[in-house]
Amino acid sequence: MSDHKHEHGADCGCGHDHDHDHEHEEFVLTLTDEQGNDVEMVLVETFDVGEKLYALLLERENPGADGVILRMEEENEEMVLYNIEDEEEWNAVEAAYNELVAAQE
Repeated sequence: MSDHKHEHGADCGCGHDHDHDHEHEEFVLTLTDEQGNDVEMVLVETFDVGEKLYALLLERENPGADGVILRMEEENEEMVLYNIEDEEEWNAVEAAYNELVAAQE
């Protein structure tokens, strides 16, 4: 995905526990890929690593494709998504995500 930041509102449901039985509205946002194409992504999960919050996004039309993990930061009461550029940060996030997946199995 591109390294543009993507904003969404405070009512996005981030941090919401998605492991429940009742129906909920999916949160969809549009990212731009490396070729400049808009891709609809669904927020699937949020998780913390240290004091930072990360979001797992899957393609809405292709949920079997690899997901994207972006760092979430609050700016001016809006949540903003950033690419993870630092290799050390990525390694910590990847390890935490793998632990999360293993715990859910």
